[in-house]
Amino acid sequence: MNTESMESPGGTLNLPSVQERRSLREQVTHALRAALVAGELRPGIVYSAPVLAGEFGVSATPVREAMLDLAKEGLVEVVRNKGFRVIGLTEQDLDDFTEIRELIEIPATVRVAETATPEQLEPLRAHARAIVKAARKGDLVAYIESDRQFHLGLLALHGNRHLVDTVRELRSRSRLYGLNALVSAGRLVESAEEHERLLDAMIARDLTAVEHLIAEHLGHVRRLWAQGD
Repeated sequence: MNTESMESPGGTLNLPSVQERRSLREQVTHALRAALVAGELRPGIVYSAPVLAGEFGVSATPVREAMLDLAKEGLVEVVRNKGFRVIGLTEQDLDDFTEIRELIEIPATVRVAETATPEQLEPLRAHARAIVKAARKGDLVAYIESDRQFHLGLLALHGNRHLVDTVRELRSRSRLYGLNALVSAGRLVESAEEHERLLDAMIARDLTAVEHLIAEHLGHVRRLWAQGD
């Protein structure tokens, strides 16, 4: 596989600004993981820590630390004396990840709809609306982060932390290259609005609708978000 080295930016990446609420290492790790899932960071390119640090407006040290964290997760690999390369995935990998998510998340989401109170579910609406806001701005990294918070927050109501950890890892390993195409086609907002419809069905305890909506949503994650068609 040909490798393109990114020693200087060939164009500005859509990376979020770094805030002071968490350690720089945690923030950068979080932001890079979201950028990777959103397809902002691409396989076959070697990203140098100093260049990425310049994008974030921080020193290279927390970026190197963050990339090492991602390397431990199997998301990137170290390229000696150059930087880090994103590990590519096959179409079969993405199909397999989606299948596992469907097997876990559909029944788990229905179970949460059966047991969670409106008071427990309603706080998720802020995340659902943040997803739509990010979609309208075309901010893919913010979109992925808000989507992560919504779905993991929903699954946390199931009460099984191992289930949440498994889905978190599957999400981190996914690639959603089709999001840019959805933004260009003006369809990302439509996809974003699925979250609030799902939440409304859960609060109403319409279990048939909940099962249909989460299954349809995960199908869109694979067909529309990953492929863009």
